Formats: sequence, structure tokens, C-alpha cells
Amino acid sequence: MSQPVSQDIPLQRPAFVAPKSMAETFRKAIEAAEQSGTSRDDMTLHLTLRDASNIRRDNRIPVSDLSFANGEMRLLKVKVVTGGVDVSKLDLGAA
Repeated sequence: MSQPVSQDIPLQRPAFVAPKSMAETFRKAIEAAEQSGTSRDDMTLHLTLRDASNIRRDNRIPVSDLSFANGEMRLLKVKVVTGGVDVSKLDLGAA
């Protein structure tokens, strides 16, 4: 009795797709809020500790979009508050 012939099928690894930058997600939300009439000065970005850490280390964020001054972090000129939330969110302030 002959052995069945094994046919190896080469598997191709899927191309690596970098995860979407959280900053890009927040950029879209900030721009949409601004278009609806909310000032960036009224907005506050509440970030989880993890999201804040990821944003600080994300080399895809232009230096001009992220600032640290007077003990405050700002992303796209919106004040960032770190921690105290389970899910990151954009607070539009008093409407």
C-alpha cells in the first residue's frame, strides 16, 4: 500500500498592519466637535492611564500636536486629564 503524498501548502503571513493611532481617533472627534461649534478651550480629553502613556510614546504624533507646559498635557490644544476613567472620552464642556 502506498503512502499518501503530502502536499505542503506554503502559508503566507499577513502583512503587519500597525494599529490605528489613538491620537488620530481623538483628532477626528476634536475636529468634529469644533465644527459643531465647540471651542477647543471648552473641551477636555479624559484619557485612561494606558491611552495617555501610549500617546506620549506614539512617534506618529507630530511634535506640534502634543505639548507639555505648566504641568499640563495638551493634545491638539485640548487639555488632557489622565486617569479616573475606564474609557477615554472627549468632554465638550458646558454646552
